[in-house]
Amino acid sequence: MSAFLQQLPALIGVVIGALGSYLAVVRGDRARFRRERAARWEERRLAAYADYARTLKKSVTLTYRVSAHLGNDPHPHPMSLQDAEPLLAEAMAARDPAWEALLLLGSPEVVERARAWVLALIDMEQFIRGNACDPAAWEALLEQQRATRDGYYSAVREDLALPPGHSARWSPPMLHP
Repeated sequence: MSAFLQQLPALIGVVIGALGSYLAVVRGDRARFRRERAARWEERRLAAYADYARTLKKSVTLTYRVSAHLGNDPHPHPMSLQDAEPLLAEAMAARDPAWEALLLLGSPEVVERARAWVLALIDMEQFIRGNACDPAAWEALLEQQRATRDGYYSAVREDLALPPGHSARWSPPMLHP
């Protein structure tokens, strides 16, 4: 029995060491799992944010083209409203699933900025459906759309902890008639 008592401290040390190793591995695995899960959700949020922006941009481009047909925009590829209607309907149909993904994954600030951007787009769509030739009013709508788009991208960058990006504002070269 005395040999057992002499080896008992070593045995206790082995048990404590094994338990400590087990706890360290479990804690490390949990931390790694949390980091990987956060990274996966961040990737999904980025995909939802980019998908929403892409669907809105399709509609924005179509409104530019129709507005050019009406004489309000310098877009080089004008399109009549009649030709654009099926494309606008398709773009609107694509917006709904993108919006739902944004609602599910987006931060409240991003969702609010997305809502502002789509409302600016809806104003543009109503304008072109009115067949108005008013370049000044169109320019005001463009500025509103650009500002709300900038707000959306700023909110996305903040939510994903991305560095500030380009404003995407540029002036196209002047076209000579």
